[in-house]
Amino acid sequence: MAGMMEGKVAVVTGAGGGIGREIAIMMAAAGAKVIVADIGASLSGEGGSATPAEQTKALIEQQGGVAAICTESVATWSSAQKIIQAALDHFGRIDAVVNNAGILRDVIFHKMTEDDWLSVISVHLNGSFFVSRAAAEHYRKQESGTFVHMSSTSGLIGNFGQANYSAAKLGITALSKSIALDMQRYNVRSNCIAPFAWSRMTSSIPATTPEQQARVAKIQQMTPDKNAPMAVFLSSDASNYVTGQVFGCRMNELILFSSPRPIRIVHKAEGWTPETIAEHAAPAMKAAFMPLDRSGDVFSWDPV
Repeated sequence: MAGMMEGKVAVVTGAGGGIGREIAIMMAAAGAKVIVADIGASLSGEGGSATPAEQTKALIEQQGGVAAICTESVATWSSAQKIIQAALDHFGRIDAVVNNAGILRDVIFHKMTEDDWLSVISVHLNGSFFVSRAAAEHYRKQESGTFVHMSSTSGLIGNFGQANYSAAKLGITALSKSIALDMQRYNVRSNCIAPFAWSRMTSSIPATTPEQQARVAKIQQMTPDKNAPMAVFLSSDASNYVTGQVFGCRMNELILFSSPRPIRIVHKAEGWTPETIAEHAAPAMKAAFMPLDRSGDVFSWDPV
């Protein structure tokens, strides 16, 4: 791995802990100069502190790597611009962006507030756009650059109590595909990772029933560092043929996810009425309906 990111400058958002910290550390170990971007807020987005980013920077420097911190928020256009500007100010260029920053406001849909919705969308979806858009100007001029965005099986598949988070995370996959299409001419690539890991983001999962405790025990096996190799690979020149894809990292498993495509089509030459849809179309399609499943139903085996 050593040298895979040599000469490159990477911005990793939400790098003050968890998956983001592990990605930042591995980026530096691979030779990148790293901007550790983290506002040091609570899991739900309150407060702020430079300490988490400083701790990641110290860990990188202990291993002989090079890093600088930025405590600006991803959630506004102007502050996201400052995150990318930090890379230019400290290291003179920008080559890789990892959009990892996130917060959680898990609550059942019918009790979700306006602020629960907007705050999560602001950090995850808007933040991924704002930071990517800030880097795009520089990528276009230099005709190179990579984006890695963090999605989630909560969005790709589904989960309880996460309408805000799920919507943002699935939206990020569409954003990534759009970036891949729009910026391909500039040799810029964009991919997503759906990470599996025990971190501050998953530590809020309830573990009161035996079933919940068993689920949490499974997740605890999946340490955040297991997601870092894919992020480094996708940010390196070794992945110059990979763009517009969605990967999963689950313990020692790597997953390539499909995108929605037509799976059944019903045609009627004279057109459809509500009645003929009820009589013919819906019954014909029913066998191919997607189940109302959750991430844990699809990934039902123990992490390996």
